[in-house]
Amino acid sequence: MQTVVVMGKGDLAIKVANWFLQSEKYKLTAVVPVMPEPKWTQSLAEWSRANGIPVIESGHYKDLPQLGAGEPIDLAVSVFYDKIIKAWFIDRCKRIINLHNGPLPKYRGVSPINWALKNEELEHGVTIHEITPGIDDGPIIGQVKYSIYPAFDEVIDVYRRALEYAWTLFQQTAPMLDKIEAREQKHEEASYYSKLDNPLLGERSEFTRQAEPVHAAH
Repeated sequence: MQTVVVMGKGDLAIKVANWFLQSEKYKLTAVVPVMPEPKWTQSLAEWSRANGIPVIESGHYKDLPQLGAGEPIDLAVSVFYDKIIKAWFIDRCKRIINLHNGPLPKYRGVSPINWALKNEELEHGVTIHEITPGIDDGPIIGQVKYSIYPAFDEVIDVYRRALEYAWTLFQQTAPMLDKIEAREQKHEEASYYSKLDNPLLGERSEFTRQAEPVHAAH
């Protein structure tokens, strides 16, 4: 069986982790939750404890135990994880992938849904891609694009839609991971936003335009 580690937060990370837990091909060896966990979604750490999966309580992948002398992690999966993955950890994994809430190469970085609505896009997407030392610039494994409606959509509406599309994409992609040859992104078409850009989001900085500030998942 291939060893797998899931890093991330919320409902979708739980679904992904449970998929690997039920798989006959993979062994879920550890979970690295975003810490502190957000209050507005289910706890990945609590799910992991309830299912007997080791939890990295610090929330940092650097604290994952070594599996053996030089033994790599077969697969690491990031689902809205909040830390930049360093090259040394990428090298430790035979394969490491990320589920990103944007239609890469557009909307690399943070708050992609917020920015898509701010920019009055009519289409958004979710992408599964290889993790590289850069920010969301690794080769694409799978992608789904879908319609959004800036005239009346709130960030929370698109976020919930994104979770459904992302789960469908994952379920259809995961069984074929060993067969899929990832394709390079068209870097010349890329756009990127960092946390430093968030003040420019204005009324789109929140889940709704009349709510507590909560940025949509990375």
